[in-house]
Formats: sequence, C-alpha cells, structure tokens
Amino acid sequence: MKITNEDNMQLMARYKDNHFDLAIVDPPYGIERFKKVTDTPSEKDVHAKRFQGMELVNDIKPTQKYWDELFRVSKHQIVFGANNFTMPESEYFLIWDKKQAMPNFARCEYAWVSMSLKKPAKICEYSIHKHNQVEKIHQTQKPVYLYEWILMNYAQEGFKILDTHLGSGSIAIACHNLGYDLTACELDKDYYKAAMKRINKHKQQLRMF
Repeated sequence: MKITNEDNMQLMARYKDNHFDLAIVDPPYGIERFKKVTDTPSEKDVHAKRFQGMELVNDIKPTQKYWDELFRVSKHQIVFGANNFTMPESEYFLIWDKKQAMPNFARCEYAWVSMSLKKPAKICEYSIHKHNQVEKIHQTQKPVYLYEWILMNYAQEGFKILDTHLGSGSIAIACHNLGYDLTACELDKDYYKAAMKRINKHKQQLRMF
C-alpha cells in the first residue's frame, strides 16, 4: 500500500500506461453542496467547524488533463459523482442505495463504471444511518463496506488499485481488509494526516485481534 500527500497529477505521471488494473475515484463534483459551512461557524457547531473550507475544495472539478491521465494509467475505472462530469459512453453503472428515510436527503449515489469491466448495473445496499454511527474525518466520507463491496464485485485477485482522491481513507481500509495493493494520494495535508491516523488505527486493531 502506497499512500502519499501530493497532487494526483504528480502521482500519475510516475506510472506507465495501464499500470493500474482498476481506478476507483471520488473527485470533487464542483457543486455548492457545502455552502452551508461557508460562514464562520459558531463554537457550538462542531460539525461545521470540522469541515470549514470544504466548500472551496469541492468547487473545483478535475480538468481534462486529469481525466486523460486517469484513463492512461488505469485499465478500468469507477467514478463516483460522474453525473456531474462528461464521461465516455458506458451502459454500466453502480448505485449506492443509502436506505435513506428522510425525503429531503439523497437516497442514493451514482458511480459510472467503464465498459471495459463488462459488469451489468449493480446496487449496493448500505444504510446511511449505520454509516453515520462512524466518526467522520471528511465531509464526503464513504463507508468502508461500500468499497469492500465494489472490490468484491469489480476487482479480481491481484488487481492493482488506484485512488486519486483518498479523502477519509475508507478505500485504504477496504483494500487492507481484502488484500488489494492500493496506490493513493491526498492533496490536503490535514486530511492526509487524519486519513493515515485512521488507517493505522484500523491496522493496529486488527493486529490486536
């Protein structure tokens, strides 16, 4: 497992064409979802204070150069939030059904799946309420279970996995649990440190048991 604190373009530039078997990425969507934390949060609003400034990060969509590099270094790709991007044609996709009971919140998330994987549309069911019981270190943190499900349904034994936006590190924990070789990076220094702390804590807990 190789995880670095750097720009993803620098990371990908070091690798030859098709070096990675599967890229699983969750890039910034370029939307104003986090506008609610733009103002200075109160001392009592711990959640808002934790993610203050995230709206700036999420407002920057990947450039075409990013997509060109991603498709150059990986054979297959799964991209979350692809409905916010212009992606190559593909009849394949996956849905995370959040089992969301509140009608004013998103009930699912969509990910584009490359045609090269030749996998029909699939649905992963995992309750957002169960996910919310886990301590969050990143505004767009996804469940470890979701990444484990993706690996079990889309990856093959020995696959080299790439993640260009590590975020909370959930994918790293999933890869560690299932024995996949992951290469990933996170640009934000604070998120990188928090993710590494979370990953190392998980590894230590597994060694204890």
